Amino acid sequence: MTERGNEMLQRATREKLEKFNKIRGKEVKPGEFWDLVVLTAVDEDQRVSYELQIKEKLGRKELPLGVPYHVFADPAGCKIGNGGSTLYSLQHLEKMYGKALFAFRVILIHAGGFSQRLPSASALGKIFTALPCGEPLYQMLELKLALYVDFPVHMKPGLLVTCADDIELYSIPEGESIKFNRSGFTALAHPSSLTIGTGHGVFVLDSGENSGISEMVYTSCQQFLHKPSVDKMYKTGAVRRRQDNCESVSDAEFVYTDSTYYMDYSTSMTLLNVLKEVEPLTCEVDAYGDFLQALGPGATVAYTNNSSNVTTKESSLVDIRQRIFNRLKGTPLNVVLLNNSKFYHIGTTEEYLFHLTEDPSLREELGLLPIAFSACDCKDSGSPVACVMHSVLHPSAVVSPGSVVEYSRLSADVTVGEKSIVSGCWVDAGLSVPCQTFMHSLSVDLNGSVGFVTVAFSIKDNLKLSVASPAEAGSLKYFGASLVECAEHWGLSLESLRFSGDKSACSLWVACIFPVCPDLRSSVSTSLQMVLALRGNSTVATLKDLRLVSLQEALQNKNLEEMLRFRRGLYEDISKEK
Repeated sequence: MTERGNEMLQRATREKLEKFNKIRGKEVKPGEFWDLVVLTAVDEDQRVSYELQIKEKLGRKELPLGVPYHVFADPAGCKIGNGGSTLYSLQHLEKMYGKALFAFRVILIHAGGFSQRLPSASALGKIFTALPCGEPLYQMLELKLALYVDFPVHMKPGLLVTCADDIELYSIPEGESIKFNRSGFTALAHPSSLTIGTGHGVFVLDSGENSGISEMVYTSCQQFLHKPSVDKMYKTGAVRRRQDNCESVSDAEFVYTDSTYYMDYSTSMTLLNVLKEVEPLTCEVDAYGDFLQALGPGATVAYTNNSSNVTTKESSLVDIRQRIFNRLKGTPLNVVLLNNSKFYHIGTTEEYLFHLTEDPSLREELGLLPIAFSACDCKDSGSPVACVMHSVLHPSAVVSPGSVVEYSRLSADVTVGEKSIVSGCWVDAGLSVPCQTFMHSLSVDLNGSVGFVTVAFSIKDNLKLSVASPAEAGSLKYFGASLVECAEHWGLSLESLRFSGDKSACSLWVACIFPVCPDLRSSVSTSLQMVLALRGNSTVATLKDLRLVSLQEALQNKNLEEMLRFRRGLYEDISKEK
């Protein structure tokens, strides 16, 4: 992106944040904001968690007031994907509001899932991930609402669909606005490299469209490609050539990729009728791949048999896709080309660390701070920064560059190594968190009593990589060592090493290697001893008397009230100091 393009983007983003801050914590007027804000949750437990956090945020006046905030859980049973969540959310809204719904402008944020690639967001949700900006501190929910703050006024009743772990920044010509006033679907499109296109949705535009000159262009889409190969992008005509005065594209060739989209109520009800025909849903439906690939004059039914992007292939998948295709065929796919825009994804530990500590662009665009709402004497270390959010640190505590500390207490002489994440922890005096270490504490209810579990991983550990049986546990790497080696360092027998859940998919996510302790501080120190034993080639003798659980089990038994109580204590201490 050119220097001028960056300046325009920063100015436009500041204006949106300032506008949102003016309505934050205040009763909004009719038409000033969304009529309904909807979050999706993966299950009933997550729904309760989200509703409790929204209630607390409203009490602290962190969100606009006077608007219903709904959380809808996916039904129990098989995974239904974000497309299934969209359909069931529409069903809930129709039941709650009837025909009155057709007058509402609704934002639907897909926030379900367990965030296996950023486990600090697993317990409380990635939509409640903290960001080092705003007063009071922003979470992803506020940022999404702020970046779309201009949309409701220029949108006819309908549904805006977006995700919880991405950030879209854009500028448009002065005096203009993005309008969602056309029938069918209207999608936002961002210039991206062909490499990025292989992991996203790609729009095939009308061939005669001179797309790359103005900051914003309205056009129509011939066909939508879902995670296409580079070869397919060329063959379908999706690849565009850069215009000389295009601000945001540096590559000579690029494609337009997807992010957020709008659909009117006529189209929404068409999709809802598909659910009514097949309910209950028994397969994963993609709100992007399965809905948008059915649109545009170039759409074909061929995609309905492609299961390459599906976690679990169910026999009903092809039938559902074909029903969606037949219902949506001929529906317009309008596209708003945002030629001066950026798309950020914050869904993994490495992305999270990079964007919060190293990325100068996002820091400038959002005004990210090295220290946000914290009692801390840390000094700005330049780049990368040490990022501290909603935490209380002793003056002698040291957080190294490139690391993030959130919702934590660090006692005297604590050190946090480079490129580490410390979340929800109380670290005792004198302890050191090694470089590239992830630590996150949870409160759990087990057998009627409250306990604490601190999960620790290497930033580079793959929590989703699985083997077919516990006998193959030696193939799983934890801080670079096999689990068999780890068991030896921890004084555990190989037979005592167990996995929760499905024994045909054994991974670090379900490895029962984290001790349940009576208090938060001992939980952190015990898990830290286990990590240091691997690094120092020593042994830990205290685990035999403790129950060991997996991250999966800790999440299934989490005590949300206790975790939020710890955060409230931090909030009160920080507020007093300020």
